[in-house]
Amino acid sequence: MRSPLLDLPGAVAADGPDADVAAHYGDLFAEQRVLVKGEAVVDRSNREVIRVAGADRLKWLNDLTSQKLDTLAPGEWTQTLLLDAQGRLEHHLTMVDDGTAVLAHVEPGTSATLIDYLDRMRFMLRVEVSLAEDLAVLSSATEDFLVPRAELPDHLGRPLAGLWAYEALRIEEHRPRAGFDTDHKTIPHEVGWIGSAVHLNKGCYRGQETVARVHNVGHPPRRLVFLHLDGSVDTLPPHGAPVIFESQEVGTVGSAARHYELGPIALALVKRTVPVDATLLAGGVAAAQEVIVPPDAGRNVTIDPALRRRIR
Repeated sequence: MRSPLLDLPGAVAADGPDADVAAHYGDLFAEQRVLVKGEAVVDRSNREVIRVAGADRLKWLNDLTSQKLDTLAPGEWTQTLLLDAQGRLEHHLTMVDDGTAVLAHVEPGTSATLIDYLDRMRFMLRVEVSLAEDLAVLSSATEDFLVPRAELPDHLGRPLAGLWAYEALRIEEHRPRAGFDTDHKTIPHEVGWIGSAVHLNKGCYRGQETVARVHNVGHPPRRLVFLHLDGSVDTLPPHGAPVIFESQEVGTVGSAARHYELGPIALALVKRTVPVDATLLAGGVAAAQEVIVPPDAGRNVTIDPALRRRIR
């Protein structure tokens, strides 16, 4: 659903699944600065919102997903994952309970398959799942807000930052985005979601055996890294571009952006065995890596909380 905020003078639409919102409004770096200062919001109304109502909603979602949700307090935001039987990521949900229903926003174009799965898992429980087409997502640098979609035009007169500004700050904070920094093989340990979106001491859920096995006795095969890209190159490496170490492909680029202070930056998934001090080529661009998920993750190794930023 195309955002009315795209009608602002200077608004430039983003690409791909984000095409319904603005990439920027004419000044990418200025938008990042006001966003950091807490003086602007970002239109993320292309994200889809699902509503889960009913008395059994929290216990039911607790049993289906990776986060401990049965004690979630009203107004408290959290994240959870829906995994397949092998522990691979299917959906990443950012959610809040408003006291009567759970509201969760997900990546554009993914709500239909999510709702279909949840509907098939209802059985005789008191839950009802629907697409909340009346709600839209706005974000500051640190928080999300669900607002009535009909009220989006009311924000035309307030400071706005485009999605590219938000994405640059997200990458800086080492926050992976499902479908951009993950693929069909991704397990939670690889991208640092243990703790922030996965609770290790809760009941069983689909994929939990893989999560527990990797945490207790194994290592994930890949690890998320933050890349400082060569600023002398005019272009950013595209999503999916190969990451090369010593003439061998060792991973792929996820998200990339231009940061107002750090210059060009990116996230990438690379093989666990790549040396942490190695200089890499990301889509042909020289890149120094910064560890997000350490090579010894798993086997009860806890990721430094400083590297597990709040994800919304």
